[in-house]
Amino acid sequence: MQTINRTQLFRASCLSLLVTSLSFGIRAGILNKLGTDFQLDKAQLASITATAFYGFPIAVVIGGFIVDIIGMKRLLVMAFLFHLAGILLTIFAQGFWTLYISTLLVGLANGTVEAACNPLVTSLYTDNKTTKLNHFHLWFPGGIVIGTLIVLLLNKIGLGWQIQVGLMLIPTLVYGYLFSKLDFPVTERVASGVSTAGMYRALWNPLFIFMFICMFGTAITELFTGQWIDVLLKNVTDNAILILTLDTGVMVVGRAFAKPVLKLFPPQVLLLISTTLAALGIYLLSTVTGPAIYGAAVIFGMGVCYFWPTMLGFVNQNLPKTGAVGLNLMGGAGMFAVSIYTIFMGSYYDNIVKEANGDNSFAGQKILQTTLVIPIALIVAFGGLVLYMRYKNKTQPIANPVV
Repeated sequence: MQTINRTQLFRASCLSLLVTSLSFGIRAGILNKLGTDFQLDKAQLASITATAFYGFPIAVVIGGFIVDIIGMKRLLVMAFLFHLAGILLTIFAQGFWTLYISTLLVGLANGTVEAACNPLVTSLYTDNKTTKLNHFHLWFPGGIVIGTLIVLLLNKIGLGWQIQVGLMLIPTLVYGYLFSKLDFPVTERVASGVSTAGMYRALWNPLFIFMFICMFGTAITELFTGQWIDVLLKNVTDNAILILTLDTGVMVVGRAFAKPVLKLFPPQVLLLISTTLAALGIYLLSTVTGPAIYGAAVIFGMGVCYFWPTMLGFVNQNLPKTGAVGLNLMGGAGMFAVSIYTIFMGSYYDNIVKEANGDNSFAGQKILQTTLVIPIALIVAFGGLVLYMRYKNKTQPIANPVV
């Protein structure tokens, strides 16, 4: 007989997401070093970085389709093996292609973690979905903070990037062991008796399609800006990586206090407030200099803090029949958009530098100003969502909404 220990499962899920986020934080911190060591230009660095972002949607979408068939436990064993292989290959990388393949493997691992853990969290906490997704996803910025601090510390004492990457093996081995020992529930969709056909029909709901498209913008705003911050602001401050540490630190605190925040604001209002702050943050990051840049980072962190988990929570709360596939299509959409945008912006960055005869002083700021268009468009989109949900709730009142 199965004994479901939801506390231990949740903790192991958080640890697996920690590995995912460490890969983002450490890679962001060593990106310029990789470029120097392997003589890679910005377009090549962008291609390597983007690999993680499109490995993620491949894994998360495929995982979403098969998680109900093979179970969440088997999916997480696959994530462990991908993480292990990707980390080891990165440590022993010899150039562009080994970095490319290793980053792809890490991206596949990261997507597989989300493919299993997002439906796992909503299945474990059916009465508290959006709050627990925020608590789970605080380990993403949390890991980035830890990762960037590891980079800063080990660079200070002269230890190479291979050792920094190697540290990810510790939590990887621990989460792999924990998941191998625990029993798992079925997904919420299976437990509630919604058929597979009913799940696929629910994906054609106009509200889901709208949120799916908006996920492109929220993911690019948060993840592209964060992953490339060291490159984009290298000429503005000598401590560009500290900006990433600061804004992700703000995200950790914000997600930890998701429950009282969601009592004040329904998810759609929180998304509107978030995108407004994110737009202001990117504008300030692209214009201010000196110590004010850290204030801009705080505002940006406040803006993107609730994006990812609240987008997932909104969909699962309002469109529960979309199940694991709905959650994972959302995640896949976000990461796919980031991968394409990163490749495009890497080439754009190099073109700006070429046009300026090799001077890249303002290339980063120009990239940020281009990216600013996205959260501005989201302000309009989420403003419309607030009005739609207000109308819907008046015509179809919901008692005691679950957050």
